[in-house]
Amino acid sequence: MVLAAEDAKAVAVTRRDGIKTPKTARGQRTLRLLLDAAAEEFGEKGFHEAAISRITARAGVAIGSFYTYFDSKEALFTELVRDLTTQVRDFVAPRLSGINDGIAVEIAGQAAFLDFARAHKEIYRIIDESEFVDPAGYRAHYMRTADRITRRLEAAAERGEISPGSAEIRAWALMGMNVFLGLRFGVWSDELAVEEVTAVTGDLIANGLAPKGRGA
Repeated sequence: MVLAAEDAKAVAVTRRDGIKTPKTARGQRTLRLLLDAAAEEFGEKGFHEAAISRITARAGVAIGSFYTYFDSKEALFTELVRDLTTQVRDFVAPRLSGINDGIAVEIAGQAAFLDFARAHKEIYRIIDESEFVDPAGYRAHYMRTADRITRRLEAAAERGEISPGSAEIRAWALMGMNVFLGLRFGVWSDELAVEEVTAVTGDLIANGLAPKGRGA
């Protein structure tokens, strides 16, 4: 078990947003254990039924260690939403590396998100609950995701890989597609291979974004 007194030494000053930042590798490992355990607990039980005692038990740390890193269950939930946003970004980004066509990038991004949703089904319950538990985090999750897609589309349009148009509106449309595809073909059922799903949706993306005169 990780001792709370020792963990306290592994945490730096509280950030402005109220989240405490570990200053040692050991502290970072403990924080990671707590976040992973919280994802399991919140994903299974929901925010209101989740218990700090079960989260620390799942993480294998002393309950006192929890309060070294977080002031409350709400603070942990807020950080978890932010962490899941980062996890999605870090999972998808390497899958897009080296792809030089804007349309192909969005199709690959969709496939990567489907893979993530299948491996992390709990993200849907957590993000959905954050609309009521942490409205600012809920909004930030989608705003940050849409912003990444928007920037990619703007760059692709500048290179002539996709037709001109509102990158922001297109980004939200693509994100909406990804979210509901992840729900249907990631969380509810994964009977179809990801490639089967993106073969259909990829055609939709390509024909919707292709420059005038260039068919999919």
